[in-house]
Amino acid sequence: MPPTSTIAPIPSMSSRAPSLRRVVYLRDVLFELVSRDMKLRYKRSVLGIVWSLINPLAQLLVFYFVFGLLLPLHISHYPSFLLTGVLVWNWFQSSLVFATGAIVDNRELVRRPGFPLAMLPIVTVTAQLVHFALALPILVLCVSLDVGSLSASASVLPLVMIAQFVLTLSLAYIVATFHVSFRDTQYLLGVVLQLLFFLTPVFYDTAALPERYRWLLHLNPMTYLVEAYRAILVAGQMPDWQSLFVLSAASAGLLFLGHAIFMRARYRFVEEV
Repeated sequence: MPPTSTIAPIPSMSSRAPSLRRVVYLRDVLFELVSRDMKLRYKRSVLGIVWSLINPLAQLLVFYFVFGLLLPLHISHYPSFLLTGVLVWNWFQSSLVFATGAIVDNRELVRRPGFPLAMLPIVTVTAQLVHFALALPILVLCVSLDVGSLSASASVLPLVMIAQFVLTLSLAYIVATFHVSFRDTQYLLGVVLQLLFFLTPVFYDTAALPERYRWLLHLNPMTYLVEAYRAILVAGQMPDWQSLFVLSAASAGLLFLGHAIFMRARYRFVEEV
C-alpha cells in the first residue's frame, strides 16, 4: 500500500466554482486510490487481475449448467443473455459490498485534514467499473460468437453504464455512511443483496414470469438496467428510453440525497473509525 503522503495536499479553493487545479487534484486522487485498490486486492496473487474474469465465467458455467441444461429455460442466445446479467449484477453487488468499508477501511485517509472524503465511495464504484470494463471484451466475444456482430445500438452502451454508475454511487454513499455507526450494515446488506439477486432477471427472462408477479421486478431498478444492456448487446436494439430516463432521473435524485447524508455525517467519521 503506497503511503498516503504521496497524495498531494489539497489545493486552495476560491469561493466560486471549483478551479481547474481542484479538478485535476481530484482526478489524480481518484486515479491513485483506484490503482492502490487494484494493487492491494491482487497482491501476492498468481493470476492477479485475471480473477476478475474467472469469477463471472465460473458463475456463467454454473448457471448455464443448471438453467441451460438441467432445467432449461428455453431462452434464445442464453450464454450471451446470462453473461450480460452476471456481469451487470456483479458490478452492482461488489460495489456496494466494498462500499460498506469505504470509510472504516481507510482510517489514515479519514484522519488526514482536508482530505476529500466524498471521493472514497467514488473510488470503490470506479474500481468495480474497471473490473466490469475488463470483462466487456469477453462479453463482446461471447455475443459475437452466439448472436453475431454488434449492431449500431452498442454506441449508446456508455449511457447505460453512466446510469448504473450514478445509481450504484448513490447507494454506496448511503451504505458507507451507515456502516460507520452501525457495523451490522455489511451483514444486513448481504441479506438484502441476496434477496435482490433473485428479484433481478440475471438468469431468467422477465417475460416468462406470470403477469401478476412482474410488478415485483419492476420495483427493482436493476431490472431496467439489465434489460437495457440485453436490448443493446443481445437483441441489437435500442433500450427503453422512457424507463431509462425515469431511472436516471430517480438515480440523480438519490445521488443528491445520498451525498447529502454522507456530507452531513462526515464530521463524526474521525471519532467513530
